[in-house]
Amino acid sequence: MAKTRSTARRLAVRMARVCAENRCADVAVLDLRKLSPVTDFFVLATGTSDRQMRTVAHRAAQEGKELGDKPFGVEGVGPHPGGADHAQWILIDYVDVVVHVFTAESRKYYDLELLWGDATRIDWKRGWTPRDADDEAG
Repeated sequence: MAKTRSTARRLAVRMARVCAENRCADVAVLDLRKLSPVTDFFVLATGTSDRQMRTVAHRAAQEGKELGDKPFGVEGVGPHPGGADHAQWILIDYVDVVVHVFTAESRKYYDLELLWGDATRIDWKRGWTPRDADDEAG
């Protein structure tokens, strides 16, 4: 759990960058502070495979630990209900920040951007360069 509101925002931005660095698509950060008594920020991302989504969850937990935050819970990485063979939606809950990594189909179905349509989008890309930018350029 982030200790202050600015720390929560910093954690949300860092989680968005973790998602992007691990090749998630359509990464968004929604500011819910004026809309929800439960959490301050949602980080939304679209994964392309079960393996990638699990990697993002693992790296997000590692990054949070390095920042002094431990997830309250991680859902969607264990056995899947109904015998599904891969994750459709992984949730990493830091209480003040909740990271959602969806398949494209699940993200469209649940449409949290529409549900939380009054939320302000945070510009998490400002001043950011992917860690592997040199590899992509060369």
